[in-house]
Amino acid sequence: MRVALVHDWLVVNAGAEKVTKALRELYDADVFAVVDFLGDADRQELLGGRRARTSFIQQLPFARRIFRWYLPLFPKAIEGLDLGGYDLIISSSYAVAKGVRKRPGQVHVCYLHTPMRYAWVKEDEYLRDHGLRGPLAALVRWRLARLRAWDLRSNAGVDTFIANSRNVAERVLRCYGRSAEVVHPPVDPERFPLCTGPRAGYVVASRAVPYKRIDRIIEAFAGMPDRRLDILGDGPERARLQAMAPPNVRFHGHVRPDELAAYLGGARALVVAADEDMGLTPVESLACGTPVVALGRGGYLESVRDGVNGIHFPEPTPAAIRDAVERLEAHAWDPGSLRATAAPFFLDAFRAEVSRIVASAMAHA
Repeated sequence: MRVALVHDWLVVNAGAEKVTKALRELYDADVFAVVDFLGDADRQELLGGRRARTSFIQQLPFARRIFRWYLPLFPKAIEGLDLGGYDLIISSSYAVAKGVRKRPGQVHVCYLHTPMRYAWVKEDEYLRDHGLRGPLAALVRWRLARLRAWDLRSNAGVDTFIANSRNVAERVLRCYGRSAEVVHPPVDPERFPLCTGPRAGYVVASRAVPYKRIDRIIEAFAGMPDRRLDILGDGPERARLQAMAPPNVRFHGHVRPDELAAYLGGARALVVAADEDMGLTPVESLACGTPVVALGRGGYLESVRDGVNGIHFPEPTPAAIRDAVERLEAHAWDPGSLRATAAPFFLDAFRAEVSRIVASAMAHA
């Protein structure tokens, strides 16, 4: 059986890309994407050193730097990928990948990280974060409305939806009127071993982008100068965040997977403040035996249980985060028990569930 695996765009090694890696290894699939600008190390880890087959966007001027500016062309780009000769198409989609065109006799299973986030659920936040107002904001709203219409039409080409969380499955039903089975993203337990050694400080492991709300976490730790916060990851917000950081907050930029595991395993807790569709980093933290201080909404509710393997805070405010840290420190945490709560998210469970759903889709084609 020949399998085509379609990802939106390959530029970073984050949660959605880890799912694509697991799917590629499970089916030995050929990978397609709108663009592929991975660095050598990420390419080796995610694609086994191979390059994805890409759309015409790859060749457009300055695409490496500004490919997102070509967003209005993405539907045409994804529909133009030639997937003839494949029996099974699997899309790993958070934007346009699910819109690939299939031919008669092909089966399309979509692993959906979220319906196109800024077109469906965070349009106002997108406009606010990018400082768009007046006529320009109206133009962007019009473009997003056209994307929503295309996104709805493209559902006809998907035979089976898999959602990465119950949170996203509910959104699929609300936005598309389709049901989806839930298979959580995978964590490789060998990459994130249990740590039973001494622990100190707190960790943020995230891309530096506005919706992650790292600034709120920094403000919280500015009010706790006796507690260290290590921030791992890079992104467009990093310079602004570093400028506001007090002495007890340290930035480390992009780190390797083994370094991430070491930071998580040596921390008192991971701190996350975004409203995520699912969120893989909390599960990686739990695999290391480290509790999580998390915003109590969205996808985090499926991995972080208040008082069991972490502490929830109700709103992403510095005061609420500080209160959650104090409650976490008043609790005795057992690393082995914390790791056990991550087991349903381990790689073997992901492979078994995806294989079952794909086999069912193929049998009913």
